[in-house]
Amino acid sequence: MAKFSRIEVALKMKETGMVPVFFHSDIEVCKNILKACYSGGARLFEFVNRGDFAHEVFGELIKWSAKECPEMILGVGSVIDAGTTSLYIQLGANFVVSPILNAEMAKVCNRRKVAWSPGCGSLTEISYAEELGAEVVKIFPGSQVGGPDFVKAVKGPFPWSSIMPTGGVKPERENLTQWFNAGVHCVGMGSQLMIKNDDGSFNYKAIEEKTSSALSIIQEIKK
Repeated sequence: MAKFSRIEVALKMKETGMVPVFFHSDIEVCKNILKACYSGGARLFEFVNRGDFAHEVFGELIKWSAKECPEMILGVGSVIDAGTTSLYIQLGANFVVSPILNAEMAKVCNRRKVAWSPGCGSLTEISYAEELGAEVVKIFPGSQVGGPDFVKAVKGPFPWSSIMPTGGVKPERENLTQWFNAGVHCVGMGSQLMIKNDDGSFNYKAIEEKTSSALSIIQEIKK
């Protein structure tokens, strides 16, 4: 069962402003990445449902996280159907993110009061997602659907909408300023945050520092 309510998830997204997004089939790599982001100040983390047995990795990761990173709100992304949604909720997912809008997923999440953020690319989809109970909608891929200008345009007729772009978000002041000045609720950030060494391994210390830096920039922009 989810440890954090959907209201807590939405508020923490707003408070911190960023959700790291990551997948790896090696549980130890996932633990180290999660810990680096947590040490850098992140309090939400989206595990991407990708590849065979991804749910088994998530199941182990969320139990580990509850002990080692107790304030971390761990959710799942890239879920596209109701069955997979149910599977991850059973494993303890605190929120479910999708690249698409699937009404059957909404029913599953709403029944268990789990936060659901569907992928939207138009005003019509955003409005329908909110009608289905989505508190925070995802726009994906963020840069391809129109970037910060799209968010700004949406917020005109829909000032109540809470939008989280993923794709095209960088941990840089100029990029983050454009997104937050446009009115995003928070941002999702994946590969741009996950710094690697020359040999291809992940640089956990650099990831921690980049996470901390990005979160600090976001807080400065929001003041």
